[in-house]
Amino acid sequence: MKILVVGATGLIGAKAVEKLRKLGHEVVPASRSSGVNAVSGEGLSSAMQGVEVVLDVANSPSFEESAVMEFFEKSTRNMLAAESTHGVKHHVALSVVGTERLQDSAYFRAKQVQEKLIRSGTTPFTIVQATQFFEFLEGIAQSGTVGQFVHLPLAYMQPIAADDVADEMVAACVSAPLNATIEIGGPERVRMSEIIERFLKSRNDGRQVVAEEKALYFGAKLNDLTLLPGVAGKLSATSFDKWAQNRNENN
Repeated sequence: MKILVVGATGLIGAKAVEKLRKLGHEVVPASRSSGVNAVSGEGLSSAMQGVEVVLDVANSPSFEESAVMEFFEKSTRNMLAAESTHGVKHHVALSVVGTERLQDSAYFRAKQVQEKLIRSGTTPFTIVQATQFFEFLEGIAQSGTVGQFVHLPLAYMQPIAADDVADEMVAACVSAPLNATIEIGGPERVRMSEIIERFLKSRNDGRQVVAEEKALYFGAKLNDLTLLPGVAGKLSATSFDKWAQNRNENN
């Protein structure tokens, strides 16, 4: 099967390209560095020649409100239009668990627009909503850092390994379109302040976590359910401890 991966040089995209090739599929890696710009549409039609499945794992380089909205709205519209022209059979997109619940966040609002465009398009689709990646815990810690203290919400989260996310995206690509949204998350439900504290300790980082009920998550207020998958969500096998062990062994 010929599969176009948009965002092929990113964290999930690079892993998905490798995994799909190992399964014997013909993969077309698409990114700005390869001459494909989904936001402007440049190179998109040529890259989509003969493609059966489009995997969209591209992410906005900026989380500023107007920039992130422009990125997801324009790139999605351009992909869907090109897919219609070239008869693509399946559009697979990566989104975020809780998109509809975290509308205080410009990023989540933009992801919701992306999802709505996909659902209203003509290409059969599968949307995979994932929880936060273990690989993003450093960014979460940094967002709340003031000096040697990290101020974080008490809200629950259920982080997942990027490698497990890539596995699920590949599985969606080689399966029939669901015309629906599925949720995936890690195996452990844990408070954000607790998992960041464990993360910092695993790196011998001396910053001290301060859990605060009113602390914000990238400017947005959370409750205990905001970032959690529902009861029908699929849980991956890789725990934080296993992920941290693998990371330490490979560094």
